[in-house]
Amino acid sequence: MEIVLSIAIGVLAGSGIWLLLRPRTFQVIMGLTLISYAVNLFIFSMGRVTLGAPPVVQTDWAATASQYADPLPQALVLTAIVIGFATTALFLVVLLASRGLSDTDHVDGRERPQ
Repeated sequence: MEIVLSIAIGVLAGSGIWLLLRPRTFQVIMGLTLISYAVNLFIFSMGRVTLGAPPVVQTDWAATASQYADPLPQALVLTAIVIGFATTALFLVVLLASRGLSDTDHVDGRERPQ
C-alpha cells in the first residue's frame, strides 16, 4: 500500500510541476491544484496508513498508540481541501477577468503564433 501511495504522490507532484512550467494560465492553475493534491496526500500518509483503526481513543481499548490512527493529519488535509477549493475558484475568476481585459490567457501576455 505504501508503494502505491508513494507513486501516486510522485506522479501528482511531477505532473503539477510540469503544468506549472506551461505558458498558459489555466495550465498553471491546474499545476498548482495537482501539487496541492500531492501535498495533501503526503500529509494524509503521515498519519500512518492503518485500516480499521479508530481515529479517536476509546476507553474500552488498550491505551497503546499503535492501535489508533492520528486524527491531526486528517483534520489538516480537510482544512487544506477547503482552502484549496476556495483559492482555485478565486484564481479562475481572476483568470476570466484577465482574459476579458487582454484577450489572451498566456502568462506573458503575448499571443503565440498558431
